Amino acid sequence: MQTHSNQAYTVQTAIPSGFGPQTTASEALAGRDLTGKVAIVTGGYSGIGLETSRVLAEAGATVIVPARTPEKAKAAVAGIPRLELESLDLMDPASITSFAQRFLASGRQLDILVNSAGIMASPLLRDSRGYESQFATNHLGHFQLVAQLLPALLQAGSARVVSVSSRGHRLSGVDLEDPNFEHREYDKWKAYGQSKSANALFAVELDKRGRSQGIRAFSVHPGLILTDLSRHLTDEERGPKLVKDEHGKPVADEKADHMKTIEQGAATSVWCAASHQLDNKGGVYCEDVDISEAVPADSLKGTGVRPWAIDHELAERLWLLSEKLTGVKFTI
Repeated sequence: MQTHSNQAYTVQTAIPSGFGPQTTASEALAGRDLTGKVAIVTGGYSGIGLETSRVLAEAGATVIVPARTPEKAKAAVAGIPRLELESLDLMDPASITSFAQRFLASGRQLDILVNSAGIMASPLLRDSRGYESQFATNHLGHFQLVAQLLPALLQAGSARVVSVSSRGHRLSGVDLEDPNFEHREYDKWKAYGQSKSANALFAVELDKRGRSQGIRAFSVHPGLILTDLSRHLTDEERGPKLVKDEHGKPVADEKADHMKTIEQGAATSVWCAASHQLDNKGGVYCEDVDISEAVPADSLKGTGVRPWAIDHELAERLWLLSEKLTGVKFTI
């Protein structure tokens, strides 16, 4: 299905949902029972990924969490019901194929796939194919994963794929001519921004191709949260710390009031993964537990999605490039 009428697209504007920046992941689920649902959460053993896994599992879903080193992740997920640890390295195509094959062999449907794993502003590193690590991990690895899990997503009849993007997408669009910094000087922030724009564009095109078969896709800016994702950053780059009162609760502070707790940071991912408010919607970038506003390229706002991250033509071109780079073709 290559052509679609524009009427089928979900408008990139707030619903509004009634939720907001302080909404937690548990609140965003709004009491929904996920018993019988199967979810995979990459990066689901740390930071917002761990909170996403916990909330989905406690709502009744079976949650599979793939990790590069499952033994290391074991302590983090201890005590979460219906959670299964698996092995997966998003920088290794053979590892992705192996994980997908094991999941498909289980015969289970896949109702929810949250692509939450990622790296940020890392020094220049290339995978075995020569691909830049942020683009390879954050985008290409997840692109291959979704392609190879497609039979299980289709089996669900009504599946959601959530890609965790970032407001960092405003730092750079995708350079389709040189995505791996082979002909331009490496800039860790441009590389990060490119990978996060790619996450958003992937949701646009996946939703276009998959919606007639019950697959809806979303991209998410979780908010500004201090997690292990920032391990490559200096203190100055990390920005303001979250200010808490004597009870450990975040307090409003002019420097820190834009920071979120991990419980708040996972809220938009969980909302996109399971909320009935998004039934029959998809292909949109979301933040603060709502569909985000589309803003101009030169906008100085901290919120909103830039044009290059939701452009339908760019989304299709990136899709074709990603198939070429990974050697993996989608069958939708």
